Order: sequence, then structure tokens, then C-alpha cells
Amino acid sequence: MTALKTVSGTTYLDANATEPLRPCAKEAALEGMMLSGNPSSVHAEGREARRFLEDARSRVAAGFGRISGTCVFTSGATEADAMAVHAFGRERRIFVGSTEHDAILRAAPEAEILPVNRDGILDVEHLRARLQDTGPALVCVMSANNETGVLSPLEDVLAVCRDSGAHVHVDAVQSAGRVPFALGGCSVAVSGHKMGGPKGAGALLLAEDEPMDALVAGGGQERGRRGGTQALPAILGMAAAFDAARAQDWAPVQRLQDRVETAAKNVGARVAGEAVARLPNTSCLILDGVAAQVQLMALDLAGFCVSAGSACSSGKVSSSHVLRAMGETEGASQAIRVSLPWNVQEAQVEAFCEAYEAMARRLRK
Repeated sequence: MTALKTVSGTTYLDANATEPLRPCAKEAALEGMMLSGNPSSVHAEGREARRFLEDARSRVAAGFGRISGTCVFTSGATEADAMAVHAFGRERRIFVGSTEHDAILRAAPEAEILPVNRDGILDVEHLRARLQDTGPALVCVMSANNETGVLSPLEDVLAVCRDSGAHVHVDAVQSAGRVPFALGGCSVAVSGHKMGGPKGAGALLLAEDEPMDALVAGGGQERGRRGGTQALPAILGMAAAFDAARAQDWAPVQRLQDRVETAAKNVGARVAGEAVARLPNTSCLILDGVAAQVQLMALDLAGFCVSAGSACSSGKVSSSHVLRAMGETEGASQAIRVSLPWNVQEAQVEAFCEAYEAMARRLRK
């Protein structure tokens, strides 16, 4: 594995904000930069670029058990989520989980918010009741929560929505490559840099190869479903990163996750969603009585990069809407997220545990 140290000498433990670039993704992106042609051009250079583009499309689609034509490349998952709401939410009643990412919550401000329990699990029976006699509906539910790592009961959600005829859209940004995903019958949003690829590429996977109302019309690329010249280097890097993430054994990362949580609990911290299935790399640590911003500053000074909640909030530290939805009050502003990268090493985790324990003992006096 490559070293985890950054150029500033800090230890990076914020993979859910963005994974470190995988060497295979860097190599693929550089290869894409050397391609002169536009994938939409019909000459030899354009056809060569198109060949690389379609190969990447087939690989990303295959990772979700789907055919190539279901994959629409975007600039990232935020755009993919917005596309799904735009295409499938029109003239439908929209339901959104209360712990969803802002990319969904802000794309559908008129949506009815669905409750979760104290572990962050969507109340499927409440959804079933709300879908009765509502007419056409769109249900948006994330595969894994970006703050807590809690996995959603997607099979149960899909079964309920199948019975009512509702369309399901899944934000799979954090789970893609980290946990298996082979569910059909829903649209799926993914992001390249959350897998260890370059920033600037994502995809919307459709339930089937079908036309859709474009959010960005442009020049008709992506078979009219998303205009704009494709960011070929980032797309090739995303496909390579997705392949590598799916092939990776995440068990060693999960053992280090367990080590982080044991150390945190030893000094009185709580782990959000601890009792349910979660991602193998994500720990949301609530240190009662100590503000998240104070914890972040202390750990940053100690040389560790972690975060509080989502990284998509313009750099601000605020009370977590995810934890509030799970019934936390003060704890919603006293939690940090430790998300271990694909190349995390035991020595760095041990050093973090030592620093966290020292911080907690000092700040809780």
C-alpha cells in the first residue's frame, strides 16, 4: 500500500469526504488526458476516445449488474441525484429519508420527509402507510449514510415501493465499491472521487436502458440524457477506481474501524448507529460535552484529518441533521466522523487512537 501521509505531514482519516487517489485511477486518468479526440467526433481520434469512454461505461454498469446503456456519466453524484429528482420526480409525490444527503434534500425541497429510528434506519412501515393511495411517487433513500455509515434496508424499501408502483432512487455514493450492491429496479447515483478516482466524474445508473428528460440538454451527449462533453480523464479514473474498490478486501479496514471505536468508548464516547450494519470504514463518535469544532481543532493540531458531518457544507461545522433525525440533541453538535481510507495503515490508526484518548481525557475534565 502507498503511504498515507500527506505533503503537510498529517494523517488523512476523512475518506467519506474524498478517498485518496488510487494509483490505478491516476494511471487511467493520465491515459485519458493523452487522448486528443472528443468522444462525439466521428474521425479516428474521436472514435478512439469513444472506445475508451464506452469501455468505462460498461465497467461501471457491470459493477451494479446492469448493461452499458443504463449508465449516464455526470460531473458527480450531486448532479446525478438532481437528474434523478428532475426526471423521476415530475408529477410524482416525492418522499425523502430524514438522514439523506443535502444533494437530495435540496433537489427536492417539496418532499415529504420520512422518519428514521434511533439507529438511523428508515421506518419502512411508515413508508408503506404513506404510499397507500398517494398515486405516482418517487422515494429517495441512500444506501449508506455518509456521516454514520449506517446501511439502509434497501431490499425492504424496494419491496414496499414495488407493491405501490413507486420509483426508487438510491444515493450509493458511500457504499459503491465498499459493500456489495446488486439490486435492480431502481436508479443509482455514484461519485468517482468517493471510490478513489479523480474529482469531477460521477454517474446515474438507470433501472433500464431508457430515455429520460435531461436536466442539462446541451449538445445531446449521453444519448440525449445529459449534455456536455464528457470529462474523459476523470471518467476513466472513476472506472479504474471502482474496479479496484470492488476487488479490495475491506475486512482489514473494518478491524481498524473496530479499534477506533473501542478506543473511543474507552474514554466515554458513543458510536452512532453502533447496533446496526454499517460501512466497514465509518465511525461517528459522539463525545458528550465537547463541541465537534473543538475536537476537530485539537485533532488537527495533533496531525489528524477528520471531519464533522458532511464535507459538502462550505467548510462550516454545524449541528448534524442526521444525528438530530436519530433523536440526538446536544450530541448532534458533539460528534466527529472518522472514515478510514482504502490505504489506511495500522500504525496511523494506533496513533489516532492515542491522540483521541488524550484529547478526550483533557477536554472532558
